[in-house]
Amino acid sequence: MDYPYAERLALVEQLHGQSVADPYRWLEDAGSPQTRQWQAAQDELWLTYAATLPTRYTFRSRVKALSAVGSVSAPVWRGDRCFVLRREPRQDHAVLTVDGAELLDPAKLDPSGLTTLDSWQPSPDGSLVAFQVSRGGSEESVLHVLDVATGALAEEPIDGCRYSPIAWLPDGKSFYYVRFRQVVLHLIGGGDQPVLTDEASYGLDLSADGRWLTISAARGTTNDLWLADLRTGDAPRPLPVPDDVITLMSVGPDGRLYVVTTQDAPTGRICVGDPENPLVWHDYVAADPDAPLSSLAVLDKVVLVGRSRGGIGEIAVHDLVTGRHLGEVPLPGRGSVGSLTPRPEGGHEVWFSYTDSVTPAAIYSYDATTGQTTLWADPPGVAPTVEATATPVAFRSGDGTDLDMLVIAGPGDGSPRPTILYGYGGFGQSLTPAYSAFALAWVEAGGVFVTATLRGGGERGDDWHRAGTLDRKQNVIDDYLAAAGHLIADGWTTSSQLAACGESNGGLLVGAAITQRPELFAAAVCSAPLLDMVRYELTGLGARWVPEFGSASDPRQLTTLLSYSPYHRVAPGTGYPAVLFTTFANDTRVDPLHARKMCAALQHASTSGPVLLRVEADAGHASGGASRGIALAADMLAFLDRQLR
Repeated sequence: MDYPYAERLALVEQLHGQSVADPYRWLEDAGSPQTRQWQAAQDELWLTYAATLPTRYTFRSRVKALSAVGSVSAPVWRGDRCFVLRREPRQDHAVLTVDGAELLDPAKLDPSGLTTLDSWQPSPDGSLVAFQVSRGGSEESVLHVLDVATGALAEEPIDGCRYSPIAWLPDGKSFYYVRFRQVVLHLIGGGDQPVLTDEASYGLDLSADGRWLTISAARGTTNDLWLADLRTGDAPRPLPVPDDVITLMSVGPDGRLYVVTTQDAPTGRICVGDPENPLVWHDYVAADPDAPLSSLAVLDKVVLVGRSRGGIGEIAVHDLVTGRHLGEVPLPGRGSVGSLTPRPEGGHEVWFSYTDSVTPAAIYSYDATTGQTTLWADPPGVAPTVEATATPVAFRSGDGTDLDMLVIAGPGDGSPRPTILYGYGGFGQSLTPAYSAFALAWVEAGGVFVTATLRGGGERGDDWHRAGTLDRKQNVIDDYLAAAGHLIADGWTTSSQLAACGESNGGLLVGAAITQRPELFAAAVCSAPLLDMVRYELTGLGARWVPEFGSASDPRQLTTLLSYSPYHRVAPGTGYPAVLFTTFANDTRVDPLHARKMCAALQHASTSGPVLLRVEADAGHASGGASRGIALAADMLAFLDRQLR
């Protein structure tokens, strides 16, 4: 393939005594004439190539049909008012509804379809809604306050509120929120009063009676805590928590302090205490070593505890007073359970989502008085049924660590099939079974889709996450490569039919896998990836991820980063898999420079190919409109289909 010309600089920096080459540093500047010319040529190359993909529009049709289920969220109750986020099959964006009536439609705020509803939170009586929107995928949220009765905005918008949590006071005239990394008390129609400033990701929670404000400030694997008694008006007081322990805290509707901590319990245990004396916690619900705690809901007479056991969701019922285990919540199947959503004042009901590999997410309710689980809301649309089976498969990593993966496949004769291996392995995020039009369209076309559980995720608790961070990041890559080898050895696929696939941190995983073991894969899709691990912390949200990856400013950590940094491992004259990089022009988390530099490096070095770059304009790291997601999924699948068959 005749690739666009990309100048190779003789740029070699000396960092802590190590020579670090960076021949495509100039591609970091997206606005330079040289980069713009190169990018335009790459755009033309992709469009020309995409036009030759025979299954591109077939996949687009199938992904669209399989996405026709739409979506529905668990209800948020404020008194008798019920707020639900709902997307009909014909809609590009979900619409916020109240009591079944449309309240806020992003498409009507911006007919171009580029504005997304990032988050929302009703006031205690449901008369107002604080909501945040951003445009073009930037995730730079602007906060508005909407009058539910009139549909009018209650005051001027507030910028700088990227995914800010909102904690309304009982009077419905003020709330706490986060602006420019600062916790602020906002008065409707009035001013702002700074409460706390810290370089961290904040969480805010207010007790149902409005007395106690809890603040968490997360930095990687640590979490500082503050507690404020709003009745006294005192400033939030910091609470001492052990170093390297993730601890979450809130005051339940019963007035007790609930603490979820990983101290001496990597999968999470629950303690209770008195907010008047928050330094004394008492054991309440013990950790389950095989099932990380994922959600907690305090009801009138019981406490519900959500966990994930081997990727399968479960909900336990515990006595409110003693924490004694009373039983389990009946669930519709062996799949994933979403967050437990009770009424803010407690009550006897809770709502949650359920999905699995072939079942679209629906909303269920559990009544603690009857012990019954019932379907509360199906997704609004209907999708075609795909004949597919999800099979758990156990395997081992190179160091003997026991792992598992979920293999989704349709009927077959036992012969190897084109296979996509998907992975993430980072930030304590769990990959659990979920309905995916992308995966099912591939399976329907005769392929196999595999999701691997890797160290670095949250599937087995905090220790599992830490086992894939910093100088242990290679564990994640080794786990992924072991999954690929097992799929080949077990006869699911062959190296000529196997593709690596991942997004964001998963894109880093894919880049590392194909540069360490290129012969294992025939193709790869690397989406919104981190790839230059020497300079990742200088752009986007990279500085916040140093606790996960480490910093090139530290000599030892630089050595680790260089050992797996995909951009720095590209070797000329190597037969790399065919690679499609997908990136988003307005991505403020992972700068598209990573994909540009890696694409240029592979186009220069690889003896096979092709190596292509697909850039989505007016889009960012988070999901945008449904139609854009469908088009992207179809292009990925058509590219992989071309390479693996």
